[in-house]
Amino acid sequence: MAKSLMFMGTGSDVGKSLLVAGLCRALSNRGLRVAPFKPQNMSNNAAVTADGGEIGRAQALQARAARRNSVTAMNPVLLKPEQETGAQVVVRGQRRASMSARSYWAERGKLLPDVLAAYCELAGDSDVVLVEGAGSASEVNLRANDLANFGFAQAAGVPVVLVGDIHRGGVIASVAGTFAVIDPADARLIRATLINKFQGDPALFEAGMDFLRDRTGMPCFGPVPWFADAVKLPAEDSMALGALPSNPDGALTIAVPQLPRIANFDDLDPLRAEPGVNVVMVQPGEVIPRDADWIIIPGSKATRSDLAALRANGWDSDILAHHRAGGRVLGICGGYQMLGRAIADPDGIEGAPGSSAGLGLLDVETVLTPVKQLRVEEARHVASGETISGYHMHMGVTAGAARARPFARIGAEDEGAISADGRVMGTYLHGLFAGDGFRRSFLGNVASPDLAYEASIEQTLDALADHLEQHLDIDALLALAEEVGK
Repeated sequence: MAKSLMFMGTGSDVGKSLLVAGLCRALSNRGLRVAPFKPQNMSNNAAVTADGGEIGRAQALQARAARRNSVTAMNPVLLKPEQETGAQVVVRGQRRASMSARSYWAERGKLLPDVLAAYCELAGDSDVVLVEGAGSASEVNLRANDLANFGFAQAAGVPVVLVGDIHRGGVIASVAGTFAVIDPADARLIRATLINKFQGDPALFEAGMDFLRDRTGMPCFGPVPWFADAVKLPAEDSMALGALPSNPDGALTIAVPQLPRIANFDDLDPLRAEPGVNVVMVQPGEVIPRDADWIIIPGSKATRSDLAALRANGWDSDILAHHRAGGRVLGICGGYQMLGRAIADPDGIEGAPGSSAGLGLLDVETVLTPVKQLRVEEARHVASGETISGYHMHMGVTAGAARARPFARIGAEDEGAISADGRVMGTYLHGLFAGDGFRRSFLGNVASPDLAYEASIEQTLDALADHLEQHLDIDALLALAEEVGK
């Protein structure tokens, strides 16, 4: 059976996902068969797996780092927020229900057998399983029936490394304070602490490392310096989008309204990697730039709700004015649905049953249905003939006259739609810009002939593994791992 080690954080965004991805690549480089695992994740940035389900994007990236196909066992419970107090619950890659937060927290303990079965499945086919916790390990108010952190670790008998983020300040208090507030039985599972995202002279933190060793009685790893190239890898949390730098020197501007329930936003990463492109994430309360060459309406986990938010921000007027002035618009998945005449949800799939008027830029209408389309696709872009390697992840059927002008073809089937004037396009294909040929055709002479996007992801994962090999005692860390069920 595999050995296993779990990484929990003193808070959200301490870098757990990146650490696990880097360690997956580092251990794979050493010839070990390693698998990532996150018992419960909350994210609207998801990926389609090789076994026909969906998992969090971070776990798909970690699987790639481990040089393995992603499978639903790597993230058995995925929560996809649809409202402020509710989410779609995905179990082993398939939608099970939409639940309020209160209902989910009351019922989640029933999912522990699914989580443990998925974990054991991976452990039976791996040398090492690297487990990622969620949020903060010190959320004692959420400890009952926990799946994400100590509830899982106790049930599976997995040792824990507690990760703190020095970049946000207060790391000594957050690490030592975690030991102070959690149950002593949970604290006994922690085998080490780790300081992440360090900037500056590490000698200045030596006394801090000594303090944490003395106070916790556990080895302290790091400090791991800030890995600047992390921005080149897909982000899991949409909160990171507002902090990404723009490129005002780019010759072509693409404006993207940041919807409240934006989903699969890594679709934009290849465009952001282009040196000649300025991707502007338009925040609530801001106006879509008038000089934008393209407006891309991204995917959404709650299409009608996000369409209402789009209107509340006045972005509908901005988009229509952009089109009247000769600008171009692309809608991806939920954004494609918004471009049509109407979106109907008769069964209340995403909220209260009803129908919403769309933007009317494409002559199509969408009816939301309970069956989610989850497929990896190989398509051909009609206008350029370029191959698009993407995936479908949506609920709903779209029909109308504009479908006679397809965006792409998948085998003999038409996909997406284009307006009569050719300046408004819609597609359900996620991941379309990762292919260099299609992206260059879409951007024209603005595209860099030297950017090989998929190869750049591999190079960044290799650099991350080298970074951790340099700044972490990986052998000592691996020695903390224990056999599954020990």
